[in-house]
Amino acid sequence: MSKQYIDLFADDWQADVDDTALLRDHLVGLAGPVLDLGCGPGHWSAYLHSLGADVTGVDLVPEFIDYARTNFPGPTFRFGSMTDLNLPDRSVAGILSWYSTIHLPPSELDGVLAEFRRMLVPSGKLVIGFFDSDDRVAAFDHKVHRAYRWPVDELSARLTKAGFTERQRVRQQFPDRPDRKYAAMAATTTAS
Repeated sequence: MSKQYIDLFADDWQADVDDTALLRDHLVGLAGPVLDLGCGPGHWSAYLHSLGADVTGVDLVPEFIDYARTNFPGPTFRFGSMTDLNLPDRSVAGILSWYSTIHLPPSELDGVLAEFRRMLVPSGKLVIGFFDSDDRVAAFDHKVHRAYRWPVDELSARLTKAGFTERQRVRQQFPDRPDRKYAAMAATTTAS
């Protein structure tokens, strides 16, 4: 399955202009390291690195890490889980979680968001991408693993509960699938 996913992006990966702007505006120019959690084959890590971010891509799939290391010199890539990073408190300036939390059961999301908050410096930045749902959290069979769609306002409320303040949101439809929507949010840690 990982080879199929890599092949999807290998030759002509073109990120949406609104997505790239969101990442650039919130994760570039930070005074400290940025984590790309669930980095997949490393495209976003490479993009952030190309703009000067001190980025480390982390993923659970060894094939993704191997591909990223081979094809994107510059960023650091390491095998690991966003649920078990064992990093010190306030040691990270930014976190990108681009479609990686979609695979967490709803009961586990709050704990992961709290862990993101713990790792981030004061006023640290989080950008999170996910599948959008109009009315409720809904499970579906994703190509890789079971995933969940989230109503944007509900995910925003979860971020607030975890100690974040939403700064920007983007909502879009997939061009080739008008029945599918996605969203992304940028947030900063709330003063504690």
